[in-house]
Formats: sequence, C-alpha cells, structure tokens
Amino acid sequence: MANFEIIMPKMGESIEEATITNWFVKEGDQVVEDDVLLEIATDKVDSEIPSPVAGLVRKILFKQDEVVAVGTVIAVIDTDGQSSGDQPAEEAVPDEIPEVQVESTVPPADRPAEQTATKQPIQSVKAAAIVSSRDRFYSPLVRKIASEENISQGELDSIPGSGLNGRVQKRDILHYIEERGQKGEAAPAEAVQERAPVTEAKPAPANELKAAPASKPVPTESGDEIIEMSRLRKLIAEHMIKSKQTSAHVTNMIEVDVTGVVTWRNRVKDDFLKQEGVKLTYLPLFLEATIKALKEFPQVNASVDGDRIILKKRINLGIAVALQDNNLIVPNIKDADTLNRVGITKKMNELAAAARSNKLSPDDISGGTFTVTNFGTFQNDIGTPIINQPEVAILAIGAIKKKPAVLETESGDVIAIRHKMWLSLTYDHRIIDGALGGAFLRKLGDYIESFDPASGNFKL
Repeated sequence: MANFEIIMPKMGESIEEATITNWFVKEGDQVVEDDVLLEIATDKVDSEIPSPVAGLVRKILFKQDEVVAVGTVIAVIDTDGQSSGDQPAEEAVPDEIPEVQVESTVPPADRPAEQTATKQPIQSVKAAAIVSSRDRFYSPLVRKIASEENISQGELDSIPGSGLNGRVQKRDILHYIEERGQKGEAAPAEAVQERAPVTEAKPAPANELKAAPASKPVPTESGDEIIEMSRLRKLIAEHMIKSKQTSAHVTNMIEVDVTGVVTWRNRVKDDFLKQEGVKLTYLPLFLEATIKALKEFPQVNASVDGDRIILKKRINLGIAVALQDNNLIVPNIKDADTLNRVGITKKMNELAAAARSNKLSPDDISGGTFTVTNFGTFQNDIGTPIINQPEVAILAIGAIKKKPAVLETESGDVIAIRHKMWLSLTYDHRIIDGALGGAFLRKLGDYIESFDPASGNFKL
C-alpha cells in the first residue's frame, strides 16, 4: 500500500493557517487526479484544493471548520486504490499517519510499546504542538502564539474557544492576550504556578500602538435585526483597523477635466468591443496615467518595513472589486507597466470576473504595490479611501459629471460645459509628505487632462 499525504498548502505570502470550509470527499471514496478534495479559506482568498494523485481516500485528519497550520498533513490517499476490505485488518490504518495528528488524546507514554517504537520520531515533533494536559486539541499556530506570549498550559486550557467543539482559534487567543494586557489581571492560579516569575517589567517600545479598548455590548430593542458578520467581512474589518493603526493617513483631492478622455472613448468604444471582445471603460485610461505618474514618483510605489523604505521595482496595480454580497476584494494587475491599453483592459476584466465568481488565486491578491478604487461606479464624487497595507498610498476616482467651467481662449475667457472628475489620494504621512503627495496627484491630473481625443494618447 502506497500512501500519499495531502498537506495544507501555502496559499500566499504571510499565510500561516487556513480554515477547512468544506470536504467534497469522505474516507473510502475513490478519487482521480485533479478531483476537488476540499475547499479552504484564508484571510486572502477561498480556494478549492484538487487531488494531485489518484487513489482511495484512506484518512481525513481534520474536520470542516477546523483551522489548520500550513504544511500540516490533512488527509492520506492510498495510491494503490485498495478498499479497506482488500487488506489485512492491521494495515487498515497506515503506520505513516501519526495518531497525534487526529483526535487522539492518549499521551505518548500511555500508548502500547509497539506503537511508541514505530512512531517516536514523529511524535517528538508533533505531540507537544497539539495535545494539552486537558486532552484539548490546539493547532500549531495557537501553540506558537502561546509560547511567544508566555502563556502556560494551564492558562491556555482556561481560554474559551469559538471553534468546533470549543476549539481555541487564533482570534480567541489574540483576544485573550489583548484583554489580559488591558485589565492587568493576574493569570489563573494554575498558570501562575507554571509560569516563571517576572523580575523586571520591560517598557513597551515607543512606537508600539496600544490596543483599542474592548467595545461595550450594544443594546438592542424589539424589532432590531441582528446579522452575523461573514468571514470575509470580519477579515475586511480587521484589515481596515490595522491599516489605520499602522499608517498616518492624509488625503489630498483635486478636480480634473476629463473631456478629452470622454470624447475619445465615446468615439471608439463600439469598435473596441468588436475588435477585442471586451467593453472599454474609462478606468484603463486612468490606470495608464497612474502608471506614468508612479514612474516619476517611485516613493509612492513603495512599502515600509520598520525604519526602511522599500521602493518597489514592479508596478502591481490593485483594483478594488465590489462583490455581490457587499464585500470587497483587491486583486492586482501584475507588472501593469508592461501592458498596453488592450492588455490592461482585458486583465482588469479578467480579474473582476474571477473575483465575482470566487476564482481568484492567491497570487492574484498578493504582491500589490499601489491600489486604485473607483467610487464613480456608484456615482460618488469624492471619498477618503483607507490604505491597503503594506502599500503607502491609494487612489480614489470619482464620478464623471458635466459642469460649467471657465476656459481660456485667444479671444478671452469663456464658460463651457466640460466633463469633470475628482481624484483623491490617501497616503502614508510617515514617508510621504504633503509636498510629495500633492505633486504626485497634480502630475496624475496633468496626464489625464493632456489626453488627446484625436490620437488617443497622452500628450505629456
């Protein structure tokens, strides 16, 4: 019998864990290569995991809704494809599967000698990470956090869990750490006995942000409707709060004349659709202008790493996409500066379609360097967007509207009807000062206003 281990894949940079949202197979099922085994969710994207081999699903080690660390074995497939009835009883569970990775609660010392002898190398690595003194399961990530925060086993056992069967999840232990820090309460007696005494309190770093106080319960009245946040909405909320706590947000705004862009697009949109098979909107043209401005101001296409400023070589433009469930996701166009207008348009439409059908890959939503959000889609004029970390700036594009404007002509000033639009740039004031932020935004506006409707190019 040849066993193939299915491990929790790494679904993007900085991803340490994923939640199993659905199993499409059960133990004993036959699968072929590329059959979908399960669906997982991370704080970046939801993904279906296909089987890399054909065979019999011999063991499923984690249940639906459990949070699993990246690199952990989650299932075993017998590539010989034999059912359990075709082999001796003692081979029904392969020796390669360590019992401590499933729901086993028997300490290694209490197991039969023949099991201990064959599995000892694996147990020495895995057992301490997932079995507690109260026979409670903890993921490797939870145990790692507990170790880093000096949380003893007894203290860990006292934390209420919100996962399946009371399982302690990442958010549970982080919430516990936050409350412990705010209240300054002593740990449970059992924890105090196990923790080493602290002889000197170290002051917190000067740049460390204090956690926000826990919110008080909101009173409800008869007739109020209570809606539980979706998983994605919780992640968005956490990401937005983190961005505000990380960056010093400042927003500049300018109004630009986009009459040239509107005139050209109205003239060529039908031919563009026939030739390229996709609709031409205004956004690809504004993205072109953004790329030009970013090349002149590389400090805006950057990230902050502690005391270091990282100027990004690549320009990966994130495009905020509103989903049908009122949530938001930001896939990005990789190396947007290497694409022409048609390439940008097609890639933008491709990512938007993938986002709305839940088909984005982890690569699609990681590695962005600058984000653009289009408020004009909802006929909003101006907004102050929140920076998409770890980027340092985000551009908001407002609705295009006809307005009276004063034009300078050879025979004097005249009032004419023009197409106008607001641009809002929110930037991280830690590394972008008002002069730089204002200069970038003005240059972007100049590029847009220089668009020639006759040639379809920017004159600057």
